[in-house]
Amino acid sequence: EENGHQNKRLKSDADEEDAEDQNKKSPKRKIVLLMAYSGKGYHGMQRNVGSSQFKTIEDDLVSALVQSGCIPENHGEDMKKMSFQRCARTDKGVSAAGQIVSLKVRLIDDILEKINNHLPSHIRILGLKRVTGGFNSKNKCDARTYSYMLPTFAFAHKDHDVQEELYRLDRETLERVNKLLACYKGTHNFHNFTSQKGPRDPSAKRYIMEMYCGEPFVRENMEFAVIKVKGQSFMMHQIRKMIGLVIAIVKGYAAESIMERSWGEEKVDVPKAPGLGLVLEKVHFEKYNRRFGNDGLHEPLEWTEEEEKIAVFKEQYIYPTIINTEREEKSMANWLNTLPIHDFNSSAVEMQTNNKISKKSSDLEGSDGCGDDSD
Repeated sequence: EENGHQNKRLKSDADEEDAEDQNKKSPKRKIVLLMAYSGKGYHGMQRNVGSSQFKTIEDDLVSALVQSGCIPENHGEDMKKMSFQRCARTDKGVSAAGQIVSLKVRLIDDILEKINNHLPSHIRILGLKRVTGGFNSKNKCDARTYSYMLPTFAFAHKDHDVQEELYRLDRETLERVNKLLACYKGTHNFHNFTSQKGPRDPSAKRYIMEMYCGEPFVRENMEFAVIKVKGQSFMMHQIRKMIGLVIAIVKGYAAESIMERSWGEEKVDVPKAPGLGLVLEKVHFEKYNRRFGNDGLHEPLEWTEEEEKIAVFKEQYIYPTIINTEREEKSMANWLNTLPIHDFNSSAVEMQTNNKISKKSSDLEGSDGCGDDSD
């Protein structure tokens, strides 16, 4: 009996040593993963620990990391232990073709294949690179590029009777769309394009590098176009509201002057386009690449070799989801029906009333004639 116990003990000691050897062979290293996913059916990217009813992309990712042996189970429960950071916190239903997450993992053999084996087919890890120990994908990111795919009938004027499948965007309307989108370039106060930010909040100021709508194309008998926007960073719902406002102007519900007004201090009713068409295309690490990309130890965070895989994933999972969901659920068509409910003028009227009241009171107090520059 004693011998039996001893043999068991020796066996368990040997198993522990094997596990330790395995860990020594694959020590933890800071890496970034290039991710692509279709966001339909998910409550965004970021994991809500303790809230299992709302499934997120990170729930599936962490589960795959644990099952593949890259991270111990307790790191899945407490993500700080693996220094996990996502580059962009995509909202509910939003997809990604070039999301980046940074974390510490054991660099096991065939790591990408093993992680992907435990992921559903609509979430893929397309690339991996080693990075510096202090790298944080959110803080080190200089800019993010998003695309928004929408059916072009969204730009048809409200007074025109349009058959959705037959609608084709004319050159003049496309030029007008691009003229309006270009107005967003530069730094503006986007407090009206998100919730929970006041007009005086410094973090509501955001810098947009470019924004334009590409040439339309036909898929499944319906015409679509893709809007691209590159900015330093974006707030929750910001891009969807930027696009929503341009649609409202082009359709004839709001005057062009609403754009200037929306960057001022007054509250403006800005409609939010559906989340379906939004895709995180690419994240940019220009400063990091200049400093560490060619230091002989680290690779630049560029993904030229993975571009083909990204394109294939988009064609297979992202575009068909957007097109089929649009056709079946009519998310854009239904949203367009809500535009007349928005009141694009009320705040201007309220403001005029407020100005009259403040003018009267300042006249009584003895005004110096200076106007408020907030409008």
